[in-house]
Amino acid sequence: MTVTELVSYEDALAAYDPVMGLEVHVELGTKTKMFCGCSTTLGAEPNAQTCPTCLGMPGSLPVVNAIGVESAIKIGLALNCEIAEWCRFARKNYFYPDMPKNFQTSQYDEPIAFNGYLDVEVEGEIFRVEIERAHMEEDTGKSTHVGGATGRIHGASHSLLDYNRAGIPLIEIVTKPIVGAGEKAPEVAKAYVAELRELIKALGVSEARMEMGQMRCDVNLSLRPHGTEKFGTRSETKNVNSLRSVERAARFEIQRHAAVLGDGGTIVQETRHFHEEDGSTTPGRVKEEAEDYRYFPEPDLVPVAPSREWVEELRAGLPELPRVHRTRLREEWGISQHEMQSVLNAGAIDLITATIDAGAPADQARKWWMGELARRANEEGTDLAALPITPEQVARVCALVKEGSLNDKLARQVIEGVLAGEGDPDAVVEKRGLKVVSDEGALGTAVDEAIAANAAIADKIRGGKVAAAGALVGAVMKATRGQADAARVRELILEKLGVEG
Repeated sequence: MTVTELVSYEDALAAYDPVMGLEVHVELGTKTKMFCGCSTTLGAEPNAQTCPTCLGMPGSLPVVNAIGVESAIKIGLALNCEIAEWCRFARKNYFYPDMPKNFQTSQYDEPIAFNGYLDVEVEGEIFRVEIERAHMEEDTGKSTHVGGATGRIHGASHSLLDYNRAGIPLIEIVTKPIVGAGEKAPEVAKAYVAELRELIKALGVSEARMEMGQMRCDVNLSLRPHGTEKFGTRSETKNVNSLRSVERAARFEIQRHAAVLGDGGTIVQETRHFHEEDGSTTPGRVKEEAEDYRYFPEPDLVPVAPSREWVEELRAGLPELPRVHRTRLREEWGISQHEMQSVLNAGAIDLITATIDAGAPADQARKWWMGELARRANEEGTDLAALPITPEQVARVCALVKEGSLNDKLARQVIEGVLAGEGDPDAVVEKRGLKVVSDEGALGTAVDEAIAANAAIADKIRGGKVAAAGALVGAVMKATRGQADAARVRELILEKLGVEG
């Protein structure tokens, strides 16, 4: 199924109700792996952070990471889940080269947290996303497929395996079926993942940087004809790693499913790959059912039985959660609920907060991240956080504008230079010669020339039509390549023409 064969989104929604299920994997920020003492630090040489346990050597025995358990409980509490009094790990059996043990140590029918919910807002409407479970497991290794055109196994000449990531602690958060969202289903999916990411970061259990794979989402989607109750066959788009891509994947699959069903075809239950360049998905492998994994209790690990006292102690120590945090920030920034929701949807809360902490006024920090930078992120099809500019650099741009060294037009050029890798704002200003012309003599000369070249407009201003000064201001700005202070130019024009401002 190619993009050109899709039905329109409107036609898909006219015939079917979308049903979604979202599975989010969160990589915990522990210092060591889930079942051994190997380091989790990024950037090590391949296979340098491994041991007999995470390599699945015979006779090696796992030990549960206590901080991993604590992090799982915190996540469960923040998601309004029940915390199990007793739970245990299981072996999820399947073969893949990046799984050295040929099974994944996970949790199956006895998760540590279950029956929760997370409320999200889309266009002023609150959607309650119910949480089926949040369970502990370990990550797989990393396969690098070499020799092909796509970087995938198909067409590759050989593969390289790095087991440094094998055994990294993960929490998998699984929703119950999300129904009733209708045409807003893709936006609800994006809003849920955005809210969940803010919650995870607030808890301090992970940086949840999607672009680095620390948080990734599997988008399960099916369609059912209007008026029916039975869910359709689902597809599972794997490892979607940005908020924008979560929305695009859900939207594409709605259109693809509708096209297949509309032509009398059958949806195959399968995993699918998401393609950032055009927002499409392509088949991966036929999706297994739970029984295909032959789950059974992990015999080498004792059950986990968190005491109620410990659970309540962790509950009491939870930080300010995102919804409360946003309410406080909204009041501090003096913006509306709708504006704050836009900031959340853009993934800009932490960026704006860090820019303010670096010295920028709140309105200016918000202006640049939600304006020029959001526009550029949209053009490049990426998230704001992935742009090559830091909050400190944006704060410096704000400072240069405040001190009069830059106007807004020049500031946009400075940001362009920073994004292009030309250095920090001050270096870009120096390299491109972008400082505001503040020399009164030079400005006066430019104003005189503009008045002389536009005598008719000058006469109108002398006659009381002060608004016409805008044309002369524009002429001066053009002559100075936008590097004059427009407000000061207007003052000089009116002074030289003997007119009160």
